[in-house]
Amino acid sequence: MKGFIDFIRKQGVVGLAIGFILGGSVSKVVSALVDDILSPVVGIVLGSASNLAEAYFQIGPAKIMWGHFLSSLVDFMMIAAVVYFVFKRLGLEKLDKKD
Repeated sequence: MKGFIDFIRKQGVVGLAIGFILGGSVSKVVSALVDDILSPVVGIVLGSASNLAEAYFQIGPAKIMWGHFLSSLVDFMMIAAVVYFVFKRLGLEKLDKKD
């Protein structure tokens, strides 16, 4: 058992697993926050009361969906911040000590 725990610590598996689990777990909550709260506020600030993810501009026949990209970027940044702060708050960085 000690050999297995040493392997996990040396390979950084704990941090990877925690990041994966937390990222998947909070994804729906963060997406709802971005879609239901932040996107409408940003839409109002930019002069459009509609959902930010639906914002686009058109060049000829092509639609440039800049709102969807911005919404996805905000979603990613919030998930990354939540995972980072939870990881730091719980002191889990001490589990992956390298030799």
